[in-house]
Amino acid sequence: MAEAMRGSRQSCWGPRFLEDFRAASPPLSIRNDSSISVKSAGTTQWLRSHSVTIQPLTRCLPRDSLVYAMPVRLCLVQDEQGQRQYTGDTPNDTPDNASLFAQLLDTDGIGYDTVIPGDDGLIHTHHTPAQQGTSPTNSETETEQDTVDTNGKTSETAPKQPATKTAPPIGAVFRPDGSVDFTNSSADSSETTGDSEDDSEEKDEPSTSADSSQRSNETAEDIKTPGGSGFQARHAFARVAALLGKAWNTVRSTVSTAWAAVVSFFAPVFGAITHGWRTFVSTIVRGWHAFTSLKAVQVVFSACKFFKTRIWDKRMRFSFAFYTIVFIVVTAASVIGLQWSVYTEPTYAKGQVVDDQTKALNSVAGQLTSFVSQIWLHQSYQAWLNFIVLGVLYLTIILVINRFWVATAVFGTLMTVFAIADKIKVELRNEPIIPADLQFITGGNGDSIMSFTTKKDMILINSAVTGVIWLIVVCVVLQFLDRRRGLIPYTWKRSEFVSVKNITAMVCRWATAILSVVLCVSFTWGLPVAGSWAKNFATGLSDSAQLWNAMTDAQTNGPTMNFLRLVHAKIMDKPSRYSKQSMEALAKKYAGEAETINRTRTANLTDSTVILVLSESFSDPTRVPGVSFTEDPMPQIRAIKSVTTSGLMLSPGYGGNTANIEYQALTGLNMANYNSSLAIAYQQLVPQQKWAPTFNQIWNAKYGAGSSLAFHAYYRNMYLRDANYKKFGFSKFYALDGEPTLKNLEPIDSSSYASDSSFYGNILSALTTASTGGNFIQAVTMQNHTPYYDWYQNNQFKDAGDASTDITEDERASIETYAKGVNYTDQATADFLAQLNELEKPVTVIFYGDHLPGIYSTASEDENNQITLHETDYFIWSNAASASANTKLDDTTSAYTSSNYFMAQAAEHLNAKVSPYLAFLTEMHAAIPAISVPASAGDASEPVYLDAEGNRILTKDLTAGQKALLHDYQLIQYDLTAGKQYLKNTDFMTVAK
Repeated sequence: MAEAMRGSRQSCWGPRFLEDFRAASPPLSIRNDSSISVKSAGTTQWLRSHSVTIQPLTRCLPRDSLVYAMPVRLCLVQDEQGQRQYTGDTPNDTPDNASLFAQLLDTDGIGYDTVIPGDDGLIHTHHTPAQQGTSPTNSETETEQDTVDTNGKTSETAPKQPATKTAPPIGAVFRPDGSVDFTNSSADSSETTGDSEDDSEEKDEPSTSADSSQRSNETAEDIKTPGGSGFQARHAFARVAALLGKAWNTVRSTVSTAWAAVVSFFAPVFGAITHGWRTFVSTIVRGWHAFTSLKAVQVVFSACKFFKTRIWDKRMRFSFAFYTIVFIVVTAASVIGLQWSVYTEPTYAKGQVVDDQTKALNSVAGQLTSFVSQIWLHQSYQAWLNFIVLGVLYLTIILVINRFWVATAVFGTLMTVFAIADKIKVELRNEPIIPADLQFITGGNGDSIMSFTTKKDMILINSAVTGVIWLIVVCVVLQFLDRRRGLIPYTWKRSEFVSVKNITAMVCRWATAILSVVLCVSFTWGLPVAGSWAKNFATGLSDSAQLWNAMTDAQTNGPTMNFLRLVHAKIMDKPSRYSKQSMEALAKKYAGEAETINRTRTANLTDSTVILVLSESFSDPTRVPGVSFTEDPMPQIRAIKSVTTSGLMLSPGYGGNTANIEYQALTGLNMANYNSSLAIAYQQLVPQQKWAPTFNQIWNAKYGAGSSLAFHAYYRNMYLRDANYKKFGFSKFYALDGEPTLKNLEPIDSSSYASDSSFYGNILSALTTASTGGNFIQAVTMQNHTPYYDWYQNNQFKDAGDASTDITEDERASIETYAKGVNYTDQATADFLAQLNELEKPVTVIFYGDHLPGIYSTASEDENNQITLHETDYFIWSNAASASANTKLDDTTSAYTSSNYFMAQAAEHLNAKVSPYLAFLTEMHAAIPAISVPASAGDASEPVYLDAEGNRILTKDLTAGQKALLHDYQLIQYDLTAGKQYLKNTDFMTVAK
């Protein structure tokens, strides 16, 4: 009924019904939507006495309410627009524009209609015969009707209209717009109601509706005839519908009974919970009211209100000029702080006379002043470039957060942390922070990094932490004092959201944030790319990249530029003539070289167990200019080197880069061939490789994956070794943590790291229990890792035992401790080889130091010492069970080398057959004995090449044969790491049997 009266504010029941209703006052009420809400089930008889058909309408009504439809007449009411509508309260009121829907609801003479809103939002009707049980006739009784105006007065007598209309066919649908849908209607105008009536007593009535007359005669006759197909189908459908209705009523009754039982069962529990909750809430409320009624609390509330209205709401908005001043100061301080981190105080030899002006200029303050003042003195704009880059980064953080003071705290904290970390790394390794270090930290090495710090570093760290705390406190206070919370203010409030000003501010806020981020990413990504806008912009402001030496690049161009240019690491440039055909031809070429070499070789590499020992920071300290002792710190290894294949290895690192030297030894690839932006292969290259060929896989091919073992006397995630070793094919990785774990590791005296002696014991234990015929063992020690405190109790290299000259006292303390550690390594290694000599299976050891420790600050200041500071000791030794025992290759092929040649040298030492790859490395080593990155020669701008006597070969002095081999090397390395890996489908890595 509510749907039927949708267009009006009210509707009217029949006058007689209203009078009876007021007189009887039954327990029901008339709702605003003209329906009847029954308050008690005992009113059914009263409703039926007034010809009310009981039909529950539960859609959109409360659960405890039943609404009944009844015959009504429509009355004339005001709609919401104040226009007159026909409602039919007066039978004679039938205006010309009355809708068909309104006319059909005038049911005098034809019984009445039960009007039911359907779930589809339309009005459905159901016809019920008159009380006498007869069907309404088609006769039209004319009655006089009065036209009623909007005030309810009768103005005139309208023309007589038919009082009754033929009832609409069953199934007719009335839409709210007044139209009628007869699509699903039948010609029968009445149907039997009530469950007690026999389904077989169906009666057909002639259809008199206008739409029914338009149907075909054949269809009409079929519907009217009881024996017709239409009648039978409708009858069958009615029976099925009745059965389904009864079944549904049964199911609904069962569910209702079950639900009522469940509710009654849990009612006490729910009642107790509800009562307890209400009691708890009421107690809290009473307590809160009692608390707030206290005079002291009222005073506090009054004070807070006063503070908010008189002080807090009166805060000033800081001006943009003030923001600009703070922005400039913070950015300039960041530039100076980062630049300070890469400078160190110069050291002078004892007795050296240096004037005060020179000392001032070479001091950290003097270098900082020179870096800034060169803008005006030399028109070099590196300081200005760093200011712009950091300013853009600072502005990006501001726009993303949209809170100036919060962004200032974040930016200031980042710059402080970066500067302190940079300072510590420069002092430890003479190298600034690079992006690969962040991967090192995210790999879970944060705790291990702290173990490398000195007491001096901890003082610096504590001061930085205090400064950061004060910075954050000041920024938080300013954030509260500044009423301008958002730099670009806008609101999400509904009342203000759609305003032009608010939408414009919102668009500007997000557009600037996104554009600033895009600008930063674009600049960083394009900085190492020649011809890019970022590269051209930086070059225009005096940026001159010196990637061969990160330290020099950071000091010259600023640590910001050095860091950003290394973010987007490029593996290497594509060599000329690289193609599938050329790589297949190259594989064929060196297959022939391997066949030539193998004619004179009688052994196989896999006949022996090969142990590749990387001894952390091991080197002869007496080869460093100015360093000497009264006792030889490494007499045992010096003696071993004299009787076996040995020499000096050119290292790409000084004070660090262990992983790169290890990578070269395992793969035969050289860091000098890579782009200078690729700083650490273990972190920037190997994780992205699908196939990484290493020499241990030669043993895997012969004995299975179980033949490759790795040992490291520290944590397994250092330089991502855990993941990289798996990719290399090592079946087990023994480390300080995880499984399998190294056992019985012990430090010496108060040292922080495991001794080499206890570490070697784990390797011996694995060898004696190994089930395979041969093994490849990768071992990395930690005993001599930085820092070098006064660890050892009986150090003969201290005081009188130290004969070093022209070094500072700080250097002396570290060098003396380091020398004692070398002495312990010397003895432990000699004992290890002696124990290997007792084994009955052939074992070959490749022993080498990865780099010198970064403690020789005086020697490192002399450019002529750079190559010396990048040379470590190595030897290749075979035990008594090996056919190559006491083999020593001549100095022409062993005096100088680089770690990428170790396996080729071992094959030569063992007189073992080689693969085409090892044949190439053998030929490459003979042509250029040592290759390293430009940093191995200090400020060089090209790779470092050494001849058999250790002399440097300049690129312009290379012979045609050497250049051809270097090009082949570049093709091989590019294909294996950055190219299509065409060599994978050849026998280039396969060793002949």
